[in-house]
Amino acid sequence: MSGIPHDHYEPKTNGEKWLNSRLPIVGLLYDTLMIPTPKNLNWWWIWGIVLAFCLALQIITGIVLVMHYTPHVDLAFASIEHIMRNVNGGHFIRYLHMNGASLFFVAVYIHMFRGLYYGSYKAPREITWIIGMLIYLMMMGTAFMGYVLPWGQMSFWGATVITGLFGAIPFVGDALQTWLLGGPAVDNATLNRFFSLHYLLPFIIAALVVVHIWAFHTTGNNNPTGVEVRRGSKAEAEKDTLPFWPYFVIKDLFALAVILVVFWAVVGFMPNYLGHPDNYIEANPLVTPAHIVPEWYFLPFYAILRAFTGEVWVVQFASFITGGIIDAKFFGVLAMFGAILAMALAPWLDTSNVRSGKYRPMFKWWFYLLVIDFFALMWLGAMPAEEPYATFSLIASAYWFAYFFVILPILGVIEKPLAEPETIEEDFNAHYGKADADATPAE
Repeated sequence: MSGIPHDHYEPKTNGEKWLNSRLPIVGLLYDTLMIPTPKNLNWWWIWGIVLAFCLALQIITGIVLVMHYTPHVDLAFASIEHIMRNVNGGHFIRYLHMNGASLFFVAVYIHMFRGLYYGSYKAPREITWIIGMLIYLMMMGTAFMGYVLPWGQMSFWGATVITGLFGAIPFVGDALQTWLLGGPAVDNATLNRFFSLHYLLPFIIAALVVVHIWAFHTTGNNNPTGVEVRRGSKAEAEKDTLPFWPYFVIKDLFALAVILVVFWAVVGFMPNYLGHPDNYIEANPLVTPAHIVPEWYFLPFYAILRAFTGEVWVVQFASFITGGIIDAKFFGVLAMFGAILAMALAPWLDTSNVRSGKYRPMFKWWFYLLVIDFFALMWLGAMPAEEPYATFSLIASAYWFAYFFVILPILGVIEKPLAEPETIEEDFNAHYGKADADATPAE
């Protein structure tokens, strides 16, 4: 499974040997649990188990909700009210599902920014990173379609605005938008399509997660130093690693328990805090909400979408050189998806030979500014499309693209990194002291 030398599963009983020769699932699980893991992993590495929990939670609660939901424009809103009022525990299951989506995105954003800081996207883990970005895109699509299902005011108008973006694509936009909606406007066909895809995509995400885990088990896990595990011999590898079970499993489960305390508190005491009150009003195509905003986890990219108006010189220039094919609306769509593409291209845009940001003094400050920029875009996405928010959004969007397409490539050339430890064992001993078992016995 991995290039790191370690003990593999050896069946002992006749029953184990029989099963292993026909379906080696026990061996696969054993190798997964016992895979050597860099022993210097810090608390930023606990979000994988939170993401796995969230995926399982969303699938299980989603299956229960589907049993009582009716995907029809005349009945959808009423079926949600039926779940909330009449189904035993229905309100609790729905609140778990709603807030589970938010926890999912909290975990995935921390997971992604951890990867960006510690260089988890660098060789040989580029494929692992790309698969992770595909999972993120699937999550965004699933969450958007799920937000439409309650058929409240924000559901309906959010779907109208977002699907309208596809109409901005030159030549094929109108046909693509009609195909997506199932008709000329958001209606029953749209709701049915979104319901089907919302139910299907989590299982595709689960399949991609298996591939994602397989990928990093093949290349080995990254760690805070960015230094690779020694692979010369099993004895050397053991100095840098510990088995995933029980050391990291217990650590991850403890972290998950702490996070779930906060999660249960939100579900129990403030379940609608991250929602929008307009979504408790049934969808009305004749009444437009004063301010249409998506869910919080879409806000940074929504701010980028709105930042590029017809008054921005780069939009005017793009429109001029393309003969008007790229207008402000289409440019905004390109910018929104381009912001996600920029993250996906990080393995090739980062020219530094040093993997971890821990040893890159200049990189740290630009990265911290990127994190601040992300939160600024999130706030700006929730603000009205007017001044001064429009100008701030443009500045924040410009920095996002500058970081990936300008700053990262230049830093790799001009930055002088700090000295890295030669081995993971050296870094571990520097932080936690040399293990007693390694100490020289007293005479």
